Amino acid sequence: MAPLNPGVLESLTTSSALSAAVQAYEVARLPRKDSPNTLAARSRDVAGITPRLAAVAGVTEPLVGDLTTPALRAAFADFSLDHARSSIARCWSTWNGLCGFLVAEDVLPGNPMSGVHRPRPVDQGPKPLRGNDTPEVLLDAVAAGRRARDPWPERDLAVVATLLVTGIRSAELVGLRIGDLAGTAGERRVRVRGKGGAERSLPVEEALAELVDRYLASRARRFPASRGPRLDAPLFVDTRGRELSRHQLQYLVEQCYRAAGVSDRVQRGALVHALRHTFATRVVAGGASAVEVMRLLGHRSLATSQQYVDAGADELRSAAAASRSYAALRTLAGNAGAAQP
Repeated sequence: MAPLNPGVLESLTTSSALSAAVQAYEVARLPRKDSPNTLAARSRDVAGITPRLAAVAGVTEPLVGDLTTPALRAAFADFSLDHARSSIARCWSTWNGLCGFLVAEDVLPGNPMSGVHRPRPVDQGPKPLRGNDTPEVLLDAVAAGRRARDPWPERDLAVVATLLVTGIRSAELVGLRIGDLAGTAGERRVRVRGKGGAERSLPVEEALAELVDRYLASRARRFPASRGPRLDAPLFVDTRGRELSRHQLQYLVEQCYRAAGVSDRVQRGALVHALRHTFATRVVAGGASAVEVMRLLGHRSLATSQQYVDAGADELRSAAAASRSYAALRTLAGNAGAAQP
C-alpha cells in the first residue's frame, strides 16, 4: 500500500480513482490503531474485489462512481466462486465499511453494499481435538521427534506445547518475541498481542518454561553467535533461523498431527485452532468460568467464551457416561428389564 496522504480526505468525488478513496478510508481509520493483521486482511479484501469491479465497468482502474449495487453484486458473485464463506463475509465487511465511509463524506448518496448479499454466519462452535487422551498422545509423539528434512524436536515440542497450554492464536504465537516471556521461576508470564493490538498477560507454568528454555538452548547450538538473540527477536523461528510464518506454523502443526497418528481426530476447519479450542474446553473442565476463559483467550465477547463452557459441559457429561460404573448400572438396568414379565 502506498504511503498515506491526509490530503486525500479533502478532494474525493465520484470521479476520483477508487484507489484514492481507499487511501482516504485508511487515513480516516488511523486513530483506530488497527493491527498489522487487520490491515493486511483489509488490503487483501480490496485487492480481491477491485479488479473484478474494473472488469464489470470495462476500465483499467475503477472510479468511486463505479461503486454501484449492480457492479458490486457482480464483483462479489465472481469473488464467491473461489472463496470460502468466511472470506466472503470478511470482504463484505471491508467494502461495507469503505462505502459507509464514502456516504458519511457525502461522496456517495447511499451505501451500495446494502443491496449485496452477505453469507449467513455459520455456527462456529468449539472444535477441540477428539479423544480424551489426544493431547497427551500428540505431545509424546512430538517429543519423540518426527521425520523431517531437518528435524528439530525441541522447537516442535515448544511450539505445540505453547499452543496447547496457553490457547493463543496462530498469529499471536508467530508474533511472540523472546522478551515477551519473562518473570522469575514460578511467576513466569508471557505477553501476547491479540486482535486489534490488544495485549494480555498469561501465566506460564514451569513445565512449559523449561520446554521453551530447552528449545532456546537448541537454537543457540544451531545458530551460534558471539551474543545471544535480542529480546525483540522472534521467539519461534524456522530451520534457517528466520521468523516462523503462519503458513509454516500450520504446516508444522499438521505434520505433528500426522506423526502422532491423530489427524483423524482433528475436526474439519480446525488445525492450529484445534489446540486453542482444546485448551479452552480443558480449562472449563477444570472449573474455569466464562469470564476466566474470556480473559485467557482474549475474547471481546462473553458470549463467545460461553460456547466453551457449554461445550465443556457436554464433554463432562460424555466422560461421566463412559465410566465403568455407568456401564455396570446399564447392565443391571438391562437385566432388571429383562426379568420383568
